[in-house]
Amino acid sequence: MTYAEGIREGMSMRMRENSNVILFGEDVGKFGGCFGVSAGMFDEFGEEMIRDTPISEGVIVGAAVGSAACGLRPIAELMFVDFLTVGMDQLVNQAAKMRYMFGGKITLPMVLRLPGGGGTSAAAQHSQSLEAWVTHVPGLKVVYPSNAQDALGMMLTAIDDDNPVVFMENKVLYSVKSDVEDEVKPIPFGKASVKREGNDVTIITYGKQVLDSLKAAETLAKEGIDVEVIDLRSLFPLDKDAIYNSIEKTHKVVVVSEEAKRGAFTGEIASMIAEERFYELDAPIKRIGSLNTPIAFASNLENYILPNEQDIVLAVKSLF
Repeated sequence: MTYAEGIREGMSMRMRENSNVILFGEDVGKFGGCFGVSAGMFDEFGEEMIRDTPISEGVIVGAAVGSAACGLRPIAELMFVDFLTVGMDQLVNQAAKMRYMFGGKITLPMVLRLPGGGGTSAAAQHSQSLEAWVTHVPGLKVVYPSNAQDALGMMLTAIDDDNPVVFMENKVLYSVKSDVEDEVKPIPFGKASVKREGNDVTIITYGKQVLDSLKAAETLAKEGIDVEVIDLRSLFPLDKDAIYNSIEKTHKVVVVSEEAKRGAFTGEIASMIAEERFYELDAPIKRIGSLNTPIAFASNLENYILPNEQDIVLAVKSLF
């Protein structure tokens, strides 16, 4: 199953079970979504459950907040995470705050899907990785699956949750296929996945960089460096136990994301490790991210800006 198919199947499973689960966004209906993720869903569920919206991200996020507060379980899609800037007030000042400010008397079961990342020559306004923005906000849950199995299972959990969930998706991964178990189960938030076990150094990552890190680990294995790769999957809640258990084994750590390195979520992870497990470390914490510049349209410049497998290999080697 492809990553996109995993997301679609997760949404469809819950919509077949509950007519209060609805999907809306720009061109998600007959067109099937900008990246084809909702292809065919309009034919199955119809216009009552699959709605095209105006080109207004403030309206899209606001409609999700209002409908969730009134008893529906909406899934709202923005075409690009970059456009969250237009709907930020509704997400940060309304969705994230309402259950707390109403003393828990309401639920707010909404999922906000945000395709992000570079690698598609979509240029500066359509290629950012902005997960640090939403992980900073109390009241939001944030997940970022790296494969079809996790995308499907975490979508089920996201729709079932009575709190607002920000569901990050990497555009490059949409067409990537991976195995999916026959028996589909929700995947709990706050549980990381160890994608590769190792004893010499820990790589902590998520999203597309899981694939890059696994490739780097294979390269490093040929040189006698045994790398453990942890896929966080859930950015908040965060599986600190998985991180600390690995560091207590390897005593070296590299944190990888596609974000611009300045102010990235990787900085939060690094500071957390420094505060709580400093004496387990035998070397400085290394962080990898994009260069601190807008993402270029030209593919050669974009590739120069974004992190890659070789960047990870060099960072790991620098620890020895």
